[in-house]
Amino acid sequence: MIFRLVKLYSLILFMICASVSIVAQHEGHVEDTHGDQGHSEKFVAGKYIFHHIADANEIHFFGNVSIPLPIILYTEGEGFDVFLSNLFQTKTGGYDTHYDMYAEGPRTGTGFVKLKGGKITAVDENKGVWDISITKSIFGMFCMLALVLFLMSKVARSYAKNPGKAPSGLTNFLEPLILFVVNDIAVPCLGKERADKFLPFLLTVFFFITASNFLGLIPFIGGFNITGTIGVTIVLATTVFIITTFKGNKHYWGHMFNPPGVPFIVKFLVVPIEISQIFIKPIVLMIRLTANISAGHIIILSFVSLIYIFSNQGEAVGTGVAVGVFSTLFMIFMYLLEFLFAFLQAYVFTLLAAIYFADATQEATH
Repeated sequence: MIFRLVKLYSLILFMICASVSIVAQHEGHVEDTHGDQGHSEKFVAGKYIFHHIADANEIHFFGNVSIPLPIILYTEGEGFDVFLSNLFQTKTGGYDTHYDMYAEGPRTGTGFVKLKGGKITAVDENKGVWDISITKSIFGMFCMLALVLFLMSKVARSYAKNPGKAPSGLTNFLEPLILFVVNDIAVPCLGKERADKFLPFLLTVFFFITASNFLGLIPFIGGFNITGTIGVTIVLATTVFIITTFKGNKHYWGHMFNPPGVPFIVKFLVVPIEISQIFIKPIVLMIRLTANISAGHIIILSFVSLIYIFSNQGEAVGTGVAVGVFSTLFMIFMYLLEFLFAFLQAYVFTLLAAIYFADATQEATH
């Protein structure tokens, strides 16, 4: 039953995350540092770094190798247009994010322009355009959804076929992680009875964040930064906020609006603080996860940038080699730390969610 609920939560979280990511996808777009126009630009570390961690309409591997993703646009009064992102071309031809790019809707014939920042609008400013395209983060969530569904289905079938027997294969690998969430997060925070109610959500969040973080660490497959995308973490944090709010019992709300043992006059100061923490908690969850995941990628890419910077400045060969060796060694060190952080961030988010649930559902002891 728990594994079925985990799969259901995965589907719901995916759909909500995808919807919010669509709305927020253009906030992180930056200009590329390479183009098809044959021009040569000075290397700018900031553009290079944020280009790799920002959401995009294509999956970039290396150099000019990338996979275009579907552009889905709805023009008010005219309908939908669906085409691949590489249909956008500059006025002189080619795909170059340094410039505004244009495309014609294959079904409606509407002219679209993709601005340098990534926003897509109609050439005719009087036409309203809704952009619900599949971005890199949404595609990554598709992959994570399929992975979580596969893993939970596999584990559930294994337990159903071999009741009371020691697990093997994939189930043997996943069981310690499942028991870790159950015995080290859910039960200590919530107690056995309450833990069973929240386990499906906690397991879903834990495996979703862990899988998403590890996906972003696989080299040469597009630089996914799913949990570093603000649209995704907003949904995760908001879901925790909604569950905490609706599951909060009389004791929880009583302490919120009428804290016992506090003088009446002081309550005018304490109650607003207590109410504000309801909203501060999910905001902290959101910012902490986004910032920590993005920071790890930024540090690694910063040391990659050092190699380009010293190369472009024509430093001495010995200095360039020393910087390259140092940067490579430090990148390897940070990469190993990122594997630890990928698991640690999932653990912390799940633990804090369990603590919030416990605080909202605990019974009075006085």
